[in-house]
Amino acid sequence: MEIKYANYLVSSALITQCPEHRQPEYAFIGRSNVGKSSLINMLTGNSKLAKTSAKPGKTILINHFAIFTDSPAGGAKKSASTPDWYLVDLPGYGFAQRSKTERDKLEQMIRSYILQREQMTNLFLLIDVRLEPQKIDLEFMQWLGQSSIPFSIVFTKADKLSRQKLTQNVNAYLERLSQEWEPLPPHFVTSAETKMGRSELLDYIDHINKSLQ
Repeated sequence: MEIKYANYLVSSALITQCPEHRQPEYAFIGRSNVGKSSLINMLTGNSKLAKTSAKPGKTILINHFAIFTDSPAGGAKKSASTPDWYLVDLPGYGFAQRSKTERDKLEQMIRSYILQREQMTNLFLLIDVRLEPQKIDLEFMQWLGQSSIPFSIVFTKADKLSRQKLTQNVNAYLERLSQEWEPLPPHFVTSAETKMGRSELLDYIDHINKSLQ
């Protein structure tokens, strides 16, 4: 699958404010500063689609992006056409510099979307491949499993490691997960800088979309 066009649609503070449609949604989430915005821009081929920032915790709303894999028929305006699917940028979790009230509010927003949004087809959980397994990520995965939420792991920032260290870190992470998961969730290794993993992720989404038809 190749994305022909992607555009920002709307930001929502509540699940009730999310757009109404019947197309599949693929949501992306991860700890603050995991490289989520950069990954989204890499996948869509639009470096300015999701706003990136050196300061963690920038995303505080549920952001919807309309994704088109074909050019609109008859030269119609893209804004008037039905997207093939939607990409959803969820707020990052675990940003300690926010107040407890703010963190609780964001957690409620995230959980409401994940548990109640019928259009959500798959959740992509982003993990910084440079780090050892973090308790907050492992607990979040456990909650996803207990809640029967379909999700995949996306290792980010692969370009920051040597090939040998990258393989070691990924294998170590999967080995840690195997202590609690069988089978393991699907996983992808990516780099926003080199576009590693782009075709694999998009083909995975395309496979799911075709299975829904």
